Amino acid sequence: MSSVVPAARPRAASSSASASAPLRRKPVLLRPFAKPLLFVICLLPFAWLLYGAIANTLGANPAEALIRATGDWTLRFLCITLAVTPLRKWTQQPALARFRRMLGLFTFFYGCVHFLCYSWLDMELVWGDIVRDIVKRPFILVGTSALLLMAPLAATSFNRAIKALGAKRWQALHRVVYAVALLGLLHFFWMRAAKNNFAEVAVYAVVLAVLLGWRVKAAWGSRTASAPSSLITNSSTP
Repeated sequence: MSSVVPAARPRAASSSASASAPLRRKPVLLRPFAKPLLFVICLLPFAWLLYGAIANTLGANPAEALIRATGDWTLRFLCITLAVTPLRKWTQQPALARFRRMLGLFTFFYGCVHFLCYSWLDMELVWGDIVRDIVKRPFILVGTSALLLMAPLAATSFNRAIKALGAKRWQALHRVVYAVALLGLLHFFWMRAAKNNFAEVAVYAVVLAVLLGWRVKAAWGSRTASAPSSLITNSSTP
């Protein structure tokens, strides 16, 4: 009996110590409300434009305002999506990666709304005229090509698609986003060239140059880092 009583005391002490230890809180980016909050924030531009269309507060030409605004938000969300990985590296916040899929899908969403506004408000959903207009005007052809390239990216942005395609094929497919970024910038440039307004184009060009340049540098760094190890393995083989 004397051996049982002393053995129970350390357990009580350890339990009291664990109870008094402060509980670690999850980072804000990992909390359950983070994704729903981001979803609501991403919908705010659409809600504001919808309210403006209903309340007739979009100016003298609401159709043009909707087409321009939805195109602007598509390019903005594309830049934000491309910025997730560099920001994750620079800030050392791996939890940012969990928002990249949602941001990419919202990019495609605003691109579809942009094309719908053009097709409905500008072309009155006459598909024959829409096709002829796309072929006739290069900047619309470039923008439509960017939207079509985004479609398979959105369709394969789920875990089942990654498993079905395999990680390497999935990554190779989603590198198409770089072409989408360049086509989107060219579409925006040609649209603003008609009015000789290149201020915003220059801003987006700088942002995309930084984001794409970071990826080129990171890819080059990974290749040069793997080159010495491959040389060592090749020299060790008979």
